[in-house]
Amino acid sequence: MKVFKKIPKDKPLTPILDRVSYPADIRSFSVSELETLSNELREFLLYSVGQSGGHLGGGLGVVELTVAIHYLFNTPYDNLVWDVGHQAYPHKILTGRKDQIQSIRQKDGLAPFPAIHESEYDAFGVGHSSTSISAILGMAMASKENMPDKKHIAVIGDGAMTAGMAFEALSHGGHLKPNVLVILNDNDMSISENIGGLSNYFSRIWASKTYKGIKKSGASVLKPLPQAYHLARKVETQMKAMVAPGSIFEELGFNYIGPIDGHNIKELLDVIGNLKDFDGPQFLHVITKKGAGLDPAEADRIGFHAIGKIKPLDAINKKNGPKYQDVFGQWIVDMAKVDQDLIAITPAMREGSGLVSFSKEFPERFFDVAIAEQHAVTLAAGMACEQKKPIVAIYSTFLQRAYDQLIHDVALQNLNVLFAIDRAGLVGEDGPTHSGNYDLTYLRCIPNMVIAVPADENETRKLLTTAFMHKGPAAVRYPRGGGVNSSIEPELSPVQIGKGRVINNQASDILVLNFGALIGTAEEVAQELKATLLDMRFVKPLDKELMDEHSKKKSLIITIEDGVMTGGAGSAVNEWIQENNMKQKIIICGIPDKFIEHASREEMLEMAGLDKKGILSKVKNYLS
Repeated sequence: MKVFKKIPKDKPLTPILDRVSYPADIRSFSVSELETLSNELREFLLYSVGQSGGHLGGGLGVVELTVAIHYLFNTPYDNLVWDVGHQAYPHKILTGRKDQIQSIRQKDGLAPFPAIHESEYDAFGVGHSSTSISAILGMAMASKENMPDKKHIAVIGDGAMTAGMAFEALSHGGHLKPNVLVILNDNDMSISENIGGLSNYFSRIWASKTYKGIKKSGASVLKPLPQAYHLARKVETQMKAMVAPGSIFEELGFNYIGPIDGHNIKELLDVIGNLKDFDGPQFLHVITKKGAGLDPAEADRIGFHAIGKIKPLDAINKKNGPKYQDVFGQWIVDMAKVDQDLIAITPAMREGSGLVSFSKEFPERFFDVAIAEQHAVTLAAGMACEQKKPIVAIYSTFLQRAYDQLIHDVALQNLNVLFAIDRAGLVGEDGPTHSGNYDLTYLRCIPNMVIAVPADENETRKLLTTAFMHKGPAAVRYPRGGGVNSSIEPELSPVQIGKGRVINNQASDILVLNFGALIGTAEEVAQELKATLLDMRFVKPLDKELMDEHSKKKSLIITIEDGVMTGGAGSAVNEWIQENNMKQKIIICGIPDKFIEHASREEMLEMAGLDKKGILSKVKNYLS
């Protein structure tokens, strides 16, 4: 494997890669040509991501594995599913999208993750973790009768294997016994250690056709003798357990092979080439390095998980102030110093949620539960039962995965759990799989839940304090990136639950109600319409007194929110209007009933009609 010291700024020469338009083109290559192809693919990946920005580390780690899979399997006829999809850039390059790869994550460009609408080689759309094994089981069972020769492969990372869904699928797969191959891409050795030559030796033996033949023949001979058969099976399992870490997968019904070197093309071809012809569920454990082939990325796997452009095109709307996650990170450290019962919980989002400083200063009060959102929420509920004050720091899109726990374990028992919801609303380049559009709707319908929507950085600090001090479940949601660069007060001072604030009071007959981080746009709209502007601060409970006071002389109410219109903040205001038999008309400005495709956050807001122009156009059309 060729190793690079830095990301190239100039397009590299890739004579072997240039011969590849689709995977069929590589199936006549020699092993040495495949090794050269891997080196060129890695260098081209470095260059292209340097130009576009995007996820880098995961893709660098699976270059050889990607080449081997497409060489050995008849994709797209055979189904290949990449779990999460951060690592799928090499796959996209080899499957007809090489010339488009620099458009990834940009408006009208390639999707940030595998997407079935984009390519027939993307067998399943992904973005959230731990779905791949369930998906290929469904595919295998559905195609079993009419396409029995069709292969189904899932590539799943060690992080994604921590989620319960992955093990649910493994358990079911062991019962169904379909012909599937699950490849564990272990880039952190979090499941087990690679114990060296002996393990590799046995891996090659267990993946050999000779071993399989002996095992099959032995089983047929010994099955009429139950005691002898079970003894032989027990001895085999114990031998594997001594030199290999995969006994849990064997117990679940999979034939476990590994670990093997995921950067050794020849070894991958030998082992996977044998496994592809075996019957029943197979589990291959490969060891890779995240960021492999780039020295800085290997040294800083978190920092090089995703990168920005090496040559930025421009700096549109660049913010100089702190990111919302940093505001939260400073607040939780400050609050922890004055409240010994504060506990921080996150499902594998320490860095993204701004919890690095807290984890270092209060390690005994910090719990990273890995990719286990359901567990994170119920863990918090259990802590709250013992008078602790847990804070679950989580992205909006991932909180969806713990909805039952949110209702049943927290809200129903009215426990003191604060949900610090990052990446709320339209997130930008990661697209609809990661947008946090639905939290206002799915939270608003839950009894006992308080929902705060800060307009800026200072309001975020205030409302976090307010929600933390509240007795019962509460959520504070804020967007990705920076705000309006407001001055942040150092005090930990709460506001009254359910009370908004007046931004300006105008004489026109229009009232604008802002819910959340689109305050800048709301101010522009209000100024254009000479309307009264209220920052509501809370979606639940609504400040009905404030709305009643300022709506009496108004004929039109406009609500603005960075969330879906269906069941959101505007819906709550509309319900209030109907309940009180009021005559005011209402225009709800929010995310329409469709998925907004990847682009910059500003472009996504424009696509949703949530920029100044879009909102004013909606008002004009309504009034005309």
